[in-house]
Amino acid sequence: MAYSNTAKETINERVEALLSKMTLKEKVGQVNQKLYGWEVYRKTDTGYELTEKFKEHVERWDGIGVLYGLFRSDPWSAVHFENGITEDVSADVANLIQQYVKEHTRLGIPVLLSEECSHGHQGLDSMITPVNLGIGATWNPELHEKLMAAVAEEVRAKGAHLALVSTLDILRDPRWGRSEECFSEDPYLASQLTEAVVKGMQGEPGDFIPEGKLTAVLKHFAAQGNGTGGKNAAPASIGERELREIHLPPMISAIQSGALACMAAYNEIDGIPCHANGYLLNQILREEFGFKGAVMADGCALDNLVALTQSREKAAALALENGVDISLWDDVYTTLETAVETGLVSEEKLNDAVRRVLTLKFKMGLFDRPYVEADPMKGKEQAEKINLESARQSIVLLKNDGILPLKKDIKKIAVIGPNADAIYNQLGDYTPFQREDRVITVRKGITSLASEADVVYEKGCGIRSGDRDGIEKAVHLAGSSDVAIVVLGGSSARKFDAQFDLNGAVVNTTGEEEMDCGENVDVANLELGGLQLQLLQKVMETGTPVIVVLIQGRPHAIPWIAEHAPAILSAWYPGQMGGQAIAEVLFGEVNPSGRLPVSIPRSSMQLPVFYNYKDGGYKKDYFDQSGNALYPFGFGLSYTEFRYENLRVTRKTITADQLLAGEKFSITVDVTNIGDRDGYDVIQLYLKGKGLSITRRVKELKGFRKVWLAAGETKEVMLELGAEELQVFSSQNTYKVEQGWVEIEVGNPVDSLSAVLTIG
Repeated sequence: MAYSNTAKETINERVEALLSKMTLKEKVGQVNQKLYGWEVYRKTDTGYELTEKFKEHVERWDGIGVLYGLFRSDPWSAVHFENGITEDVSADVANLIQQYVKEHTRLGIPVLLSEECSHGHQGLDSMITPVNLGIGATWNPELHEKLMAAVAEEVRAKGAHLALVSTLDILRDPRWGRSEECFSEDPYLASQLTEAVVKGMQGEPGDFIPEGKLTAVLKHFAAQGNGTGGKNAAPASIGERELREIHLPPMISAIQSGALACMAAYNEIDGIPCHANGYLLNQILREEFGFKGAVMADGCALDNLVALTQSREKAAALALENGVDISLWDDVYTTLETAVETGLVSEEKLNDAVRRVLTLKFKMGLFDRPYVEADPMKGKEQAEKINLESARQSIVLLKNDGILPLKKDIKKIAVIGPNADAIYNQLGDYTPFQREDRVITVRKGITSLASEADVVYEKGCGIRSGDRDGIEKAVHLAGSSDVAIVVLGGSSARKFDAQFDLNGAVVNTTGEEEMDCGENVDVANLELGGLQLQLLQKVMETGTPVIVVLIQGRPHAIPWIAEHAPAILSAWYPGQMGGQAIAEVLFGEVNPSGRLPVSIPRSSMQLPVFYNYKDGGYKKDYFDQSGNALYPFGFGLSYTEFRYENLRVTRKTITADQLLAGEKFSITVDVTNIGDRDGYDVIQLYLKGKGLSITRRVKELKGFRKVWLAAGETKEVMLELGAEELQVFSSQNTYKVEQGWVEIEVGNPVDSLSAVLTIG
């Protein structure tokens, strides 16, 4: 009996009509995401076939709610080009899944296919973009919205419906291996980019997801970036005010933009795991913030609740009661039928979760159009241009003693270092296997751009290894070259011989493993690993001019490099087009415009070093070391210079009631490009709150604009502050616009203008 409907019914009516027909077993099947997607198919000589494991799962619950990672490729899944699903056949396999479920279940409810999209789709033949730290460095939400729209179009054309995207984690400790998945240490910047993700992937809010769009599942809710000691999934030892000021703003922006799904975080907050935290998921997220979407569990996270409950059934009831709608790989939600039948949780609670799952399916139009046309995305060329531009704008120029930009008449260029020509080191964690011609490394980019020069290459050393065999070769090449470009940093590249946990996180990185970043790869020491610093020092001893390029998933501590290297670029993990973007910046074809989304520390010993610490009047410096960052949040150089003048505020006093009614402070500044090169500037607006009921942070980002200025050009830039930017979580534990005065700074961390505003 396949489900049918009339076009005039609303989504709610269709959901309720379908729900009323479902058995308890079918309901439990809709909230389970038990299978690993690569277990459900087998590649044969003639195509693809479905496995018995998949068919048994369909039979067990008379359907499937959500299927994870059908197209996933990486060393954990052991899916590659020989045995995986390439882009040209993705739609065929997706349709095979839908057809089987439609024809072999009582109600024929279609399946939601969920895919990892941390920085592009983790599937074969996918566009891989800069990681989130790189996107944060662009300070360009408009560009990121376009990039996410391109990713959505590609993934939807393959037949998937849910994109798992990291947006909610705020980076408070760079020792954390998942630092690369964070947009920033700052909640405002992360909120603006989260909004861009939702708009780009889902389109404008409405009854249905538009064609070529899909649902973004935002990860991770909440406070995972505040894990104790920078350790993955560690407790977040924070109070509610820290939670609300730092970690919840991106989700608030997401909800305002129409977010339909999020993923709960592994960590606990004040002793309560997020997956069992009804105050967080039900009271704050749903009742207070008005979130109507679905909450997905993180991989195997519900299994961890058994330690609390001593029973899988009780763990299932606990998670369902406290707001988790969809499981992921665990053996807990498979027991929900028993949990309901024995009275551990009500069937109405299960119905609520099923409603949310079915609503997503109706919004995706799956009941009317369960199949996807076997037609790859049409906008590939434009998508590649957007990806390249994102890589360009993600690059931060940290230091330049005048050596950059390079002249193209250089005769011999030495390209040296473990990240100079390593495809996977450039791409980050959650990366599928690549066709080598799809990735432009730094070596390839420089060779292509400086076509008249003799470009020579030597790896020199590894990321972590102690093998010094290549150092002398690298030194010899540098000594006989006109310039040496030394590409250092980290790697999140997984290998087949690594050990993986049940949720795909790396367990062991000993032996030959070079990975020093990524999920579960947390470090105590933020200095560059292995012999990298020694390699650089020996190259610099040759007297050849040196430029350091850092390809990295976290901010490394680089005090020696900052003091001695003539020029430093931070390129994060810049994606498939990264090598071209870096080469264009080195040779001045692109004026660097990235600004730091996170503070760069001097050492691990001074952590935390984020810029927006609480202003409690305490001494910031240590007795033996500065407390300030080596390079501050928001910092970044250009090949030109900018001047700020004539700061104006239309009204310097507005009452709290007027602000709550929608009035805003309007702030205007004149920005002039006083150099001889065109380029972007990022005008930043910081607030310093005074005279309120709580201690404030030394400063807080509350606005920014990225503006293109021709050489010699002046532009008037306007920024606004309203109730949303000025409210605080008050001493009465409510959001409130309090009377008092605030100081504002407009400009950048090293050059700004200030004014005082009064809230009457």
